[in-house]
Amino acid sequence: MPGTTIQAISIYQLLVPLREPFVISLGPLAAVQNVVVVIRTQDGHVGFGECSPFLTINGESVDTCFVVGQYFAPVLKGRDALDLAGALAVMDRIIYGNSSIKSAFDIALHDVAAQHAGLPIYAFLGGNNRKTLHTDMTVSLDAPAKMQADAVRFQQEGFPAIKVKLGGTLEDDVARIRAIRAGIGPAHPLRIDANQGWQTADRAIAVLQALAAFNIEHCEEPILRQHFMELSRVRAASPIPIMADESCGDEHDAARLIQLQACQLLNIKLGKSSGFHRARIIARLGEAAGLTLQVGGFLESRLGMTAAAHLALTSDAIRHCDFDTPLLFTDDPVVGGIRYRAGGVVELPAGPGLGATIDDAVLRRAQQVHF
Repeated sequence: MPGTTIQAISIYQLLVPLREPFVISLGPLAAVQNVVVVIRTQDGHVGFGECSPFLTINGESVDTCFVVGQYFAPVLKGRDALDLAGALAVMDRIIYGNSSIKSAFDIALHDVAAQHAGLPIYAFLGGNNRKTLHTDMTVSLDAPAKMQADAVRFQQEGFPAIKVKLGGTLEDDVARIRAIRAGIGPAHPLRIDANQGWQTADRAIAVLQALAAFNIEHCEEPILRQHFMELSRVRAASPIPIMADESCGDEHDAARLIQLQACQLLNIKLGKSSGFHRARIIARLGEAAGLTLQVGGFLESRLGMTAAAHLALTSDAIRHCDFDTPLLFTDDPVVGGIRYRAGGVVELPAGPGLGATIDDAVLRRAQQVHF
């Protein structure tokens, strides 16, 4: 369709400090280093996408994304923006992996396609807004007293569930959870995320069994993702349900984990799956297998998290949302997008497409390239 031909593509770096370092077992993060993709079509539609590359998870950085995006832009320019699967196939032919920057292009293209259809992205993908989305709030890895204070504050702020970063020694992690439970009480929903920090199955099983008494909903990625063949043994021995995160990047990973009966839950992230196209396949696989699903993210702004929120409305099996990182930013560069309400409620914007853009003043100051 001539009107939906991609006329111009712009790529920007989005750099924002965090209020305080965000620490996980893979290391500390002090600032947001993201990439924003803007796609314009001949008929005047403008689509926005964002990725938050993560060196230790998807092997990408703001620099690699900025460069690889310049491989994609001249090839995608002139193509039909509505050929979503075709665009992803083109990017896959250009370079293997690089799921983070591919997701920024995929989100921007879905924004255009949904605007063209006159629908919000979730409706364009077959979803609905009948359910209310709630985000958890994450306690960064630190000393027990600091983690307890943060958890108490998040509980007082009304977040319905608290997620705790772990991944240290058995003694240290038990001390952290014991302190948090002493602060928030025995009943407030509590989830944990080791980010592969326990490394081996035996060590993970020992820690999970030691945490059995603390009423924990689930545990994300307890062992090194390379050891995914061992995850089913962890699941069988763990009193806490297991969620795959780093080991579940695309639909092929999800299919393997399901076949292995490796986990009860999957965590879907657009930055791991290369965007909506593959994320939806993962969701369908998980739903068919009877798994509970979560949609999360990295350090996306409210723009990237708005895309994640649209995804969360496309499947009834998606019951958990981890959309809290924009609350850590020192500045909010997003116009429109999701809003955080009382009780951890996440409210999507009305109207067609993504419903979020980046402030023009922020884009003008950013390192940028145009095609």
